[in-house]
Amino acid sequence: MLEVRAITVEYQSKPLFTNLSLTINKGEVVALTGASGSGKTTLLRCIAGVESIASGAIFLDHKDVTNQPAHLRRIGLVFQDNQLFPHLSVGQNIAYSLKLKRVDKKTIRERVEQALELVGLKDLASRDVTFLSGGEAKRVAVARALVAEPRVLLLDEPLNGLDSQLHAKLLKDLGELIRDRGITTLHVTHDQDEAGAIADRVFDLHQLIS
Repeated sequence: MLEVRAITVEYQSKPLFTNLSLTINKGEVVALTGASGSGKTTLLRCIAGVESIASGAIFLDHKDVTNQPAHLRRIGLVFQDNQLFPHLSVGQNIAYSLKLKRVDKKTIRERVEQALELVGLKDLASRDVTFLSGGEAKRVAVARALVAEPRVLLLDEPLNGLDSQLHAKLLKDLGELIRDRGITTLHVTHDQDEAGAIADRVFDLHQLIS
């Protein structure tokens, strides 16, 4: 369960949004829409712990994590531009966070294989990421988030820039994946149809501000 309680976030000493609250139940998928620059990505970064809030609190499974470092929150974040490391292979990209946590090599290998199979790329572990198609790169970014077994998955317009046919396929696959695994998910998108297709509930950012 994710609870965002009346948070205020500032940008250049001015409020970006104030008193924003949101609750996502365990296993629920919520989509968030809103105009460009309204603060959707910033909200995800605050939940993940990579940006600070001016006031309010963030709870995970009823525990206050407002001041907890990002690496302890077990939150998966998939960025719009994937942010894959070009000097690492597909498997190495996925394994990166596990190596930082000093997980043993056998466990890393098993979890990378599982993550690749989940996203339909089980034979691509050794491939150079610079040779991936757009859809494959998106899948690798999702696998990298899933391999850490996150309590919450944050998706920042993960399907942006894909052609309509590939967009539809990945939207279906992604929706099935997160529901099959019961992952609590916040999905940011500017596409109302995408939001309606994947989410249990859909909000515009401004609906969350009191």
